[in-house]
Amino acid sequence: MASSSQNTLDESFDDDAFDDAFDEVFDQHFDQAFENLIIHRDQEERRKKRKKRAYIERNREEGHIRLWNDYFSDTPTYPENLFRRRFRMNKPLFTRIVDRLSNEVLYFKEKQDGLGRSSLYPLQKCTAAIRVLAYGSAADAVDEYLRLGETTTRLCVENFVEGIICLFGG
Repeated sequence: MASSSQNTLDESFDDDAFDDAFDEVFDQHFDQAFENLIIHRDQEERRKKRKKRAYIERNREEGHIRLWNDYFSDTPTYPENLFRRRFRMNKPLFTRIVDRLSNEVLYFKEKQDGLGRSSLYPLQKCTAAIRVLAYGSAADAVDEYLRLGETTTRLCVENFVEGIICLFGG
């Protein structure tokens, strides 16, 4: 009997020692994981603070007026043959695309920004997308003429392609 109670006592001691060792290792790992989470959160906050982009006033209205006067006014600066060469399609097809997109795709609808100014016009957005797709140029290549930034141009291309597929695709 004495040996039986001794085995139970040894097993109980071993269980207690194991539990204590396990708790210690668990606490160490938990503390380390918690510290890593805090460090990661702090790094994310610093990274987010650095990502603030500078606002650049591009005078988008001027870009729209220039585009309108160059190609779409009653007396455009450039004739039809130059429109076709630069847009890789004739003007009636382009205006049909712009009309459908601006009426049926939310991104291309004319809106007002937080200051009450008109957002980019559908004509500017579609022209940016067409120019990037037709010439294979970088997204920031249309900045100076159309007066919109690289990120906006990329959004124009993405929404243009999705809209064309949705409206005109099979």
